[in-house]
Amino acid sequence: MKPVLSDSGFGYITVEDLKIDHDIIIRLSGETEKRKKNLSKTVYGTSHIISLDEAKYIYQDGAERLIIGAGRQGMMSLSDEATAYFKMKNCKIDMYPTPKAIEKWNVATGEIMGLFHITC
Repeated sequence: MKPVLSDSGFGYITVEDLKIDHDIIIRLSGETEKRKKNLSKTVYGTSHIISLDEAKYIYQDGAERLIIGAGRQGMMSLSDEATAYFKMKNCKIDMYPTPKAIEKWNVATGEIMGLFHITC
């Protein structure tokens, strides 16, 4: 079941009334887990660019769509390799500043996953 995201601010996101203080991935099952930023940080020196390794970690077979909350001001982006990977998997990417991504997540249907960056 897809969890409801109800609030966010700089440094937190609220998932089903639980305030979380780190970036998250929401799996197809609805399970929420901490984002593994180091998969990108070791490649680019920043977690603001999603690497191919992180894209492979995020993606699950059957995902049709990935909604990305790119930070309060939309600072995060996909590397060219990550973009190509998701395209090869036929997984549509919707990237917005995190507050807008939360709105999109809460009304989205289908086989969706989420990644939400809670700062920048």
